[in-house]
Amino acid sequence: MGVQKFGNFLSSMILPNIAAFIAWGLITAIFIPTGWWPNESLAKLVDPTVKYLLPILIGYTGGKLIYDHRGGVVGAIGTAGIIIGTDIPMFLGAMIMGPLGGYLIKKFDKLIEGKIKTGFEMLVNNFSAGILGGLLAVFAFVGVGPLVDALSGILAAGVGWLVHTGILPVASLFIEPGKVLFLNNAINHGILTPIGIEQAREYGKSVLFLLEANPGPGMGILLAYCLFGKGNAKKSAPGAAVIHFFGGIHEIYFPYILMKPFLFVAAILGGAAGIFTVILLNGGLLAPASPGSIFAILAATPRSFANYAANMADVLVSVTVSFLTAALVLKADKSENDDLESATRKMENMKGKKSRVAGVLGSAPSLVPGQVKKIVFACDAGMGSSAMGASLLKKKVQDAGLDILVTNSAVSSIPSDAQIVITQTELTHRAKEKAPNVTHVSVDNFLSSGTYDRLIDELKRKRGSGSAQSEPEDNWDWSDASVLKKENIFLNQSFSSKEEAIRFAGDALVRGKYVKSSYVPAMIERDRDMSTYMGNEIAIPHGTEEAKKEVIASGVVIVQIPDGVDFDGNTVRLVFGIAGENNNHLSILSKIALACAEIDNVTKMVQAETADELLAVIHASIRDSA
Repeated sequence: MGVQKFGNFLSSMILPNIAAFIAWGLITAIFIPTGWWPNESLAKLVDPTVKYLLPILIGYTGGKLIYDHRGGVVGAIGTAGIIIGTDIPMFLGAMIMGPLGGYLIKKFDKLIEGKIKTGFEMLVNNFSAGILGGLLAVFAFVGVGPLVDALSGILAAGVGWLVHTGILPVASLFIEPGKVLFLNNAINHGILTPIGIEQAREYGKSVLFLLEANPGPGMGILLAYCLFGKGNAKKSAPGAAVIHFFGGIHEIYFPYILMKPFLFVAAILGGAAGIFTVILLNGGLLAPASPGSIFAILAATPRSFANYAANMADVLVSVTVSFLTAALVLKADKSENDDLESATRKMENMKGKKSRVAGVLGSAPSLVPGQVKKIVFACDAGMGSSAMGASLLKKKVQDAGLDILVTNSAVSSIPSDAQIVITQTELTHRAKEKAPNVTHVSVDNFLSSGTYDRLIDELKRKRGSGSAQSEPEDNWDWSDASVLKKENIFLNQSFSSKEEAIRFAGDALVRGKYVKSSYVPAMIERDRDMSTYMGNEIAIPHGTEEAKKEVIASGVVIVQIPDGVDFDGNTVRLVFGIAGENNNHLSILSKIALACAEIDNVTKMVQAETADELLAVIHASIRDSA
């Protein structure tokens, strides 16, 4: 499983930047001397883009995956050092320096957390990132760069030896299984692309650009399923084939291989046959075909009939060989049905997130148990996002007349009698480790009702209706509330960063005597580890589970930000700062959740000019939902 997680992490550095690879590939294919419309001036864009832009983007993304924007900035600075210290495209070096930069600045911030005097945060943050990034760039320039350069030279020599000895097709033994383990981007952009660029400079094209990008092996397997598959696998294979071949999304065929592991042989033989063909016919591409779509391959093919013929022969031979091999495997199989749903879940577990395959499997069997009695929403601390999500689903369960208990908890405290556990996507793997034998549902944000509606439909379909259960709620009285006071509603605020907004909400909780001052850094840490953005332009920052001991009393503060503040690429206009003790805050939180589930209500709260006007929106939503 460690290999799959590693492969998924490497893929996560490449996939967000595919557009940049496409742009560079198009510029190369069009403007270089052997391109479609040669242009000496515009061709100058090629080298800086591949040497500087692409590695820095990869390094920034790698750092951001570890530690948000600060990690990305330090990762990009370190990547710049390794770029300047070498003469080859440093994709592999960027995959090292980016995450390393993010890791180091994250450790530094944890080391000084709570030790910076108020007013000096920005100064310390900027200087620490700048100094650490500069040191990392020097280290990359004098140390890491030469090592990666030497490693790239060894890999290039190894690939050259495979080409000259005629055994390059053997590379399929590693490339095709590597795809299914999500190492495809590391193999393609970390190893093959830099070597291929050097070959393309010398010879005008490179066969290495076709090794991983060739859609032929996967296409042959999908066509075999179209004719010889069974059940849902056969029904979904045509749609998957279109997405794979024309859209370039290779992961669409991975579950079909996982269903029948012998199909790895079909993929390997198909890839090897294609490599043999393209070498024999002297084919190759000007630049990487990314994503691996037939359209991308055609766009990056040098402009001549011989090159088009060689590259198309590569794809067609791969399709044919993998199809014939896969057909033998499928025809020899005696099972009555192909469990594509199980294979898809297996692939998603390997990748660590929901796959785009799900869109093709609309008719797949449901994963919802037949007799559900308890659904648990789980979040990191169990006091914020999960409570809001549980409130929304509880209302839907009641409206549907289902006899199901809906509650919430921390991931570390998922009750043993839970049957369905709902978590944010980033937490699902932890929830599965805690409760491996229940049905898990991932959502991108707890205010998104689409997933809830589909779940309710499945629950209604699988069982009769009855009276809904719910956990006891206190009858919260708005007139003498201590959890949310009008003086804890702050209107017309403005912030330059989410950290500044979270700190403002935390300081308000401290002034209201709901929490100790040490609770505020825990709110920031919680959001860094996992975004507290909930959807519909709201965020609910709260402390980590460990910080619950810093809570004095339950309290909620509301911060209105009309101009919005960025939360990980999402605009937030309402911040609900939360402190929860003994679940006393859950009643009001459920009411806020019901109000914020409708974007029109959020808009009204953002436009409210007084605290009473903002509270009136929540009142009205409660009356409407009663």
